[in-house]
Amino acid sequence: MKLSKKLLRKRQSLRGSIKGTLNRPRLSVFRSNKYIYAQIIDDSNAKTLASYSTNSLKFKSYKLKNNNTCSAAKIVGETIAELCVEKDIKQIIFDRGPYLYHGRIKALAEGARTNGLNF
Repeated sequence: MKLSKKLLRKRQSLRGSIKGTLNRPRLSVFRSNKYIYAQIIDDSNAKTLASYSTNSLKFKSYKLKNNNTCSAAKIVGETIAELCVEKDIKQIIFDRGPYLYHGRIKALAEGARTNGLNF
């Protein structure tokens, strides 16, 4: 996944202020033109606690109308929230990366909030 220099600079500046811990891990989001990925990361131990994307095999079972990307992002948010609740994670820090809080990123965040994550 290759990002432009401008997006890398935005990501680095934002990442300096956002750190996930075991009590409050970081929800990191990456989006491409075709897929969207979400990871729950504990930065203090450098471990990924949970991950889900539209590219995973479980997601392929969903039938979406016209390949709607916002509804797909909402499903990813809801599923990542379910995975967190199974691991007793209720509080997270949302890391939107270099992307604006709009469209697919916003839909993912709202999907995660509806299934019990607080951020």
